[in-house]
Order: sequence, then structure tokens, then C-alpha cells
Amino acid sequence: MSSSDRGGIQALLAAEQDAQRIVANARAAKTARLRQAKEEAEREVAQYRAQREAEFRKKLSDSSGDSGANVKRLESETNDKINRLSDDAAKVAAEVTALLMNYVITVKN
Repeated sequence: MSSSDRGGIQALLAAEQDAQRIVANARAAKTARLRQAKEEAEREVAQYRAQREAEFRKKLSDSSGDSGANVKRLESETNDKINRLSDDAAKVAAEVTALLMNYVITVKN
């Protein structure tokens, strides 16, 4: 073999090694990017899951009721109704008493 053939072979071997290095670097970069994308996706999924879980818990507490909040609300509504009925009864108590007394003391033949 002549020296020019050897030089050409050496150049081809060097080019092949460079190509292998470039391919290996590209594969490593691709693997790193895939790993990064997977981690980002997992974070997004975890964040979305937490958000949906919070919304679900809020709806659940609203529909089934936070027992403390519902009890307080119902007690307040009940007390309001009792107060209104007591006020209404107090307004007509004298009239009802007079009407009953009229029937009791009136003698019919």
C-alpha cells in the first residue's frame, strides 16, 4: 500500500470516529431530553391531580356539608323562624285571648 492510501484510510477512520462521537452525543442528548420531558410531565400530572383532588374535596364538603358549617347555618335559620313565629304570636295573642274570653263568657239560650 502506498502512503496516500494509508493517509486516505486514516482520514476515513478519523471521520468514522468523529461520526460515532457525534451520534453518541446526539443519543445522550436525546436521552437526557426524554428524561427531562418525563420529569416535567410527571410534575404537571402531579400538579393537575392535586388541583382536581382539591376541587373534588371542596365539592364533597359543599354537597355533603361540613357538619360544623351546616349545623351552624341550620341553627341560625331555625332560630330566625322561631323568632318570627314568636313575634307573630305576640302580635295576635291579645286578640285571640279576647276572642276566647268572649266565647266563654257569652251565654246562649
